Amino acid sequence: MIEEEKLALDTYTYLGELWGINQFLNIQKSEQSHVNAVSNLIERYDLTYTMLPEGEFMNEELQGLYNQFVVDGSKSQLNALIIGATIEDLDIVDLEGLMQSISNGGILNVFESLQCGSRNHLRAFVGTINQMGGNYTPQYLSMEEFIIIIESSNERCN
Repeated sequence: MIEEEKLALDTYTYLGELWGINQFLNIQKSEQSHVNAVSNLIERYDLTYTMLPEGEFMNEELQGLYNQFVVDGSKSQLNALIIGATIEDLDIVDLEGLMQSISNGGILNVFESLQCGSRNHLRAFVGTINQMGGNYTPQYLSMEEFIIIIESSNERCN
């Protein structure tokens, strides 16, 4: 999960610097707090993880996603926002899958908060995509789950 949160942070940092879009600049701060929250879990449970430099990942799949997101997000502002929505879409689904197998209440609370933040971020990206005349089709969420999230109000996350 730490690398997935880092994927969001690194991608939003890159795209925010490239385009200067408020969503990236604002959500980048939130993603840093997500990385910090998972880092705190790693420390609390005495696990080891070495954070690689920006844009570098141990997980090859996430490295491939980052590389593709940077290329696709560099094509246009609309593409960049679609990349943002895709990352949040992925985070929501992956967190849900992880939470199914976790019984530790402390970890569950952190992951629920991360998922809440991802739903809010997804709403922000999709709202701006729609304002720009674009459309986002979920890549990981079912259409039903996506519509429920998009049609609900922003949440207050712990």
